[in-house]
Amino acid sequence: MTIWVWIPISLSLVSLIGTWSVSSGSSTPENSLFSAVISAGAFLFLVFSIFHHAHIMERNANQSLLSRIALVFGVVASMGAFGAGNCNPGYLTFLHHLAAAISFICICFYTVLLTALTGKSTLTGFERYLYFMRIASSVFQVILTIGYTIMYAQSNYEAMHFSAVFEWMLSVNLELFELSFVVEFSFFHSWMLSNLLGQREELKPLILSMS
Repeated sequence: MTIWVWIPISLSLVSLIGTWSVSSGSSTPENSLFSAVISAGAFLFLVFSIFHHAHIMERNANQSLLSRIALVFGVVASMGAFGAGNCNPGYLTFLHHLAAAISFICICFYTVLLTALTGKSTLTGFERYLYFMRIASSVFQVILTIGYTIMYAQSNYEAMHFSAVFEWMLSVNLELFELSFVVEFSFFHSWMLSNLLGQREELKPLILSMS
């Protein structure tokens, strides 16, 4: 086990804390806590996306296109979450909802793409076990995202209640999905980040000597 496993663990834990912030941070002092937690989660999700892409580029460069597409969705999802966390729904309702919708939709695509990459790539040797678990998780994420979108668009109390339930289930499912990447990150090494600079062979010795 390496220090890098704390990236998915921390991301999952921060997401769990964010799940229990009630009212989406619309009142004081809860709004400060909500913004801090969601901002931290968005940053960790961005780091997670970048590091996972670097891992794919090192071990399965033939899947670089699919990994780049996934990275785009991961980055946009992170930006959407940051926007939702820092737009108080009590004052910036439209921007909060727009950013949250972008984040949820991009996360849905991101989970599907990462599941596809799990089936196409060999990073750990445990893919045959992880793949089927992530298929179930990504299917669940798609169904819940559709249900959440439908219910959220309604204005009656029952639909709003169900949308809150869907949102909670989405968050829990995502947390478990993220936590499963402890396996991949236990095989991650710092020199893999040099793939993002396009100077892999030249920088590897330097990064290895510093790590």
